[in-house]
Amino acid sequence: MIRFRLSILPLVFAALLLGSVAAAPARAQDAPPPRPWNSLDPAQRDVLSPLQDKWDTMPPRRQATMLKRAEQWTTLPPGQREEIRERIARWQLMTPQERKQTRENRRQFQQLPPQQRAKLHAAFERFQQLPPQQREQLIKQWHAIPPAKRLQWMKQSGHNGPPPGGR
Repeated sequence: MIRFRLSILPLVFAALLLGSVAAAPARAQDAPPPRPWNSLDPAQRDVLSPLQDKWDTMPPRRQATMLKRAEQWTTLPPGQREEIRERIARWQLMTPQERKQTRENRRQFQQLPPQQRAKLHAAFERFQQLPPQQREQLIKQWHAIPPAKRLQWMKQSGHNGPPPGGR
C-alpha cells in the first residue's frame, strides 16, 4: 500500500488553489494610475467581466494585477482555463474561515524548504493516482484518529501524515 501523508492535503490544496506567491507591497508612489472600466479594451472587459461592478472602486494596484492576470489568461490552453475557473468557483463557495485557513496553509507550505515541498507535491500526486474509493477510505481513517493522537504520532514519527493503515 502506498504510504501517504494526509495532513499535507490542506497545504497542497492551498498551493494549487492560490497559484503564485503574493508579491511584497510596493510603495504608494509606485502605484499605477487608476483605469476606469470604460478605458479597458473589449478583450480585457470580456475576461474581467465578473469584476465590472467593483472595477472602478478597486485600488489601482489591484486593477493592475487583474489586468496582468487577464493578459496571462488569454495565453492559457482551454483546459487550464477551465481548471482555474473551477478553483475560483471553489474559492467563492468557501466560508471566510475556510479562506483564512487556506491562506495560512499556503503560507506554511511556502515556508517549507524546497526539498520538503517537492516531497509533499509527490505525495499529493501519488494520492491523486489512487482510486476515489481508496482516497476516501484513507481520509476517513485519518479523521477517525483523535486529533491528539494524530499530532502525537506525527511528532514521534517525524511524519506529516497518517501512519500506514490509517492508525
